[in-house]
Amino acid sequence: MSRQITICECAARDGLQHETEFLPTNTKVALINSFTELGFRRIEATSFSHPKYVPQFADAEDVLKRISRRAGVSYKATCVNARAVERAVQAVVDGAGPSEISMVVSASETHQLRNTRRNHAEVRSGFGGMVEAAQESGLRIVGTIGTAFGCPFTGDVPLSAVEEWATFFSEMGIEMITLGDTTGMADPKLVRERFGALLDRFPDIVWIAHFHDTRGTGLANALAAVETGVDYLDSSFGGLGGHPAAIKYAEGHTGNVVTEDLVAVLEQMGYDTGIDLDRLIETAQGVENALGRELYGRVIRSGLVTRRVA
Repeated sequence: MSRQITICECAARDGLQHETEFLPTNTKVALINSFTELGFRRIEATSFSHPKYVPQFADAEDVLKRISRRAGVSYKATCVNARAVERAVQAVVDGAGPSEISMVVSASETHQLRNTRRNHAEVRSGFGGMVEAAQESGLRIVGTIGTAFGCPFTGDVPLSAVEEWATFFSEMGIEMITLGDTTGMADPKLVRERFGALLDRFPDIVWIAHFHDTRGTGLANALAAVETGVDYLDSSFGGLGGHPAAIKYAEGHTGNVVTEDLVAVLEQMGYDTGIDLDRLIETAQGVENALGRELYGRVIRSGLVTRRVA
């Protein structure tokens, strides 16, 4: 059997956070439903960020109530603080919660301070109660380590800083950890070295690779992660998103790995993504139509590679 690669479709959260115009709730729901129909097993549906800071997700609870769910599909929400976790838990109590939540830290303390106005000690001190509340409600927790391949303010981030957070998450019973390339500073060599070391040291962790295409290396980095042994990837249709609209890292250049291009090349290489290739481009076009502009995908223009059987 082909090796299975699980892709989390992030357009509805990491993608939309970069949009300055509020996308109607009906449109968000329709997009998420189309991702479910296409065959994604993990979908990042929304964020419980404060509407004052990220107004795009003021409708988080409403979106989760209205999407059409499918058995075996996990719907994820991002939680950056205790209040966000409280909202996620309450959504579960109300019968329309996410399946999992992503709890985010930065390996770079400088980035952590700039991003949340809290240092690492302050972040750690609040995690215990957040994790306990989430676990008691049945939520699966994904520990997300941002700036895992470099910091836009300080440059290199040592592997030891990433390992420190991985140990912290693991000791709290978190079994899935994402490495986030927050501003697209990774390269395939660094990806192989970093994931290779972490897979050896933490063999029981499910590792997830989340790359931004800020400098055009996102797809190459994703493939390098897969070749190193990572089975879980994040991406976004059209490369939509990358960071909140109010933030301008790397002169404002951003973007995620393009889902349609990633799925196409993985399937071409013989991996099993579980995605319906016959509807892949149609779904990508639906995302473009919802945003009202052309995005960054390539196979949506060129088409999928077809191979003749000799």
